[in-house]
Amino acid sequence: MKAVGIVVEYNPFHNGHAYQVEQAKKETGADVVICVMSGNFLQRGEPAIVSKWTRAEMALAGGCDLVFELPFSFATSQADIFAKGAISILEATLCQYLSFGSEQGNIQPFLSTYHGLQKHEIEYNQLLKHYSKEGYSYPKAASLAFQQLQLAIDEEIVDLTKPNNILGFQYIKAIKQQNAKMEPTTIARKNAEYHDEDFNASTIASATSIRKKIFSQEPNIEETFKYMPRTSYDALHSYYKKYGVLHHWERYWPMLQYRLLSSSPAQLREIYEVEEGIEFRLIEASKTSTSFQAFMEAVKTKRYTWTRIQRICLYILIHVSKQSMSHIEEAEYLRLLGMSSKGRVYLNQHKGEFKLPLISKVSEKNRESLALDLKATRIYALAANSPQQQQLLKLDFSQPPIIYDKR
Repeated sequence: MKAVGIVVEYNPFHNGHAYQVEQAKKETGADVVICVMSGNFLQRGEPAIVSKWTRAEMALAGGCDLVFELPFSFATSQADIFAKGAISILEATLCQYLSFGSEQGNIQPFLSTYHGLQKHEIEYNQLLKHYSKEGYSYPKAASLAFQQLQLAIDEEIVDLTKPNNILGFQYIKAIKQQNAKMEPTTIARKNAEYHDEDFNASTIASATSIRKKIFSQEPNIEETFKYMPRTSYDALHSYYKKYGVLHHWERYWPMLQYRLLSSSPAQLREIYEVEEGIEFRLIEASKTSTSFQAFMEAVKTKRYTWTRIQRICLYILIHVSKQSMSHIEEAEYLRLLGMSSKGRVYLNQHKGEFKLPLISKVSEKNRESLALDLKATRIYALAANSPQQQQLLKLDFSQPPIIYDKR
């Protein structure tokens, strides 16, 4: 059986995602779609709207066959680390192909860009250092360095100012660095840009615009109906009814504020990504801010992007130390969240060949490996209403992999 891998967040799973799954299979001729999905917290440093279990069910209903969790240490990190973890999981599960969405829509410019940057690596790093010293954020400094270098690369290259192109490039880089055997392919994003906040006339909208509409009145799920499969729409309703919450940062603001106000600058400096004195700015802003939105607006600077600050806040909330994240290079295990009937066949045929240990339930044997993911789940559950908090918290220990029969 041939497998195509995709890297996803599904926050939530919508029509654009369904299109990607369909096209990934069509373009590669794969029998199964294996997705690596972020857990309860995401790459932009924010909580997923519903739990990883509900989003795994959405994925299976939407055409995926196997869903593995991308561990917290990768899922909430910057693009290069995020990609390293995801690619290592897909390689371990024997995917012959990687499919990703991009603004570019053509794989060759990604490959040309990778080889071009390899050839001009010293120049690129010097330019990156120069723009960083001028006070630009890392993404902006990297973009400016790349733009200046473009003329030296005499092939068509990819626009690395676009978010999906950036991630796609990091996937290519991770494949090359890990000597992974999968063949990369890309699908052009359809109609909606990644960060689009408003709906358009089509039935495809970005996850950002869907969440914005939902949280415009809490919850306002009805107006998003035509932008996602019925299974996703029903799953959102069911989750809200069961746990009394759709997750967003404001639900965690009192906990974050407590962390900030009860920690000394020295204690905050031990937290991953807290650097350059940002801890003083965080503490001062937490004293006067009455909401997470107001806090973020007070802290954001030219050097510190909204996403970077959100990630720092998440590490403070979960209490993620620099030491605990010092070893992150490639995934060390495969955490199975769900499978279709076809995915189950693939698993039975190939799991003996998998290059990483497979985890289908939490046990004393694997608890230490999963420690950070389990801690993140505990904090995530605190946003739910009591007594549903306990139900949500126990899922990591009681929920077996979801088996979804598409018939």
